[in-house]
Amino acid sequence: MKTVSSTAPSTHTTPFSGEVIAHTKLWLERAVIGLNLCPFAKAVFIKDQIRYVVSTAQSPEELLADLMAELEFLQRADPEAVDTTLLIHPDALRDFLDYNDFLDVADAAVDDLGLEGEIQVASFHPEYQFAGSDIDDISNYTNRAPYPTLHLLREISVERAVDAFPDAADIFDKNMRTLEQLGLDGWRKLLREGGEQKQS
Repeated sequence: MKTVSSTAPSTHTTPFSGEVIAHTKLWLERAVIGLNLCPFAKAVFIKDQIRYVVSTAQSPEELLADLMAELEFLQRADPEAVDTTLLIHPDALRDFLDYNDFLDVADAAVDDLGLEGEIQVASFHPEYQFAGSDIDDISNYTNRAPYPTLHLLREISVERAVDAFPDAADIFDKNMRTLEQLGLDGWRKLLREGGEQKQS
């Protein structure tokens, strides 16, 4: 099983992995940062402190192996060089319910490696759906990415970012207002140029 990673400066990537990373960066730049869905994202994006890893995993077992390797990598890495990692897995857990079930496995991997309180895993998926919401509810798009993605975050970075934004607890409500104003058509138009991965 292989993974292809990209940080700045970028490492060599295959045409497919390069396309996956390009789509992901477009989503980050135009949606996450452009709409200010996560006020913490802009700094690490501009400083090239995000590690993009495209996994070739086809199964949850293969993905788990990649996840554990990336958790260990992030723990060892210099935070000034790599603050956070996006583990993108286009061919594994395409079904959101399967992906959602895997999140418990991801949390268990963090615990097994003794990284609880040091690294956490956030979740993004092209079919992300909050419990109790309709499939096309605009609120789901706060966590919809072009591809299934596990976001590995350093706890200390999260804490530092929250301290820097006194209204951090209001981010979710603000995002809901932003997306409701944008609407589904506006979201799709936002990402259309440059070729986005199809979303439902």
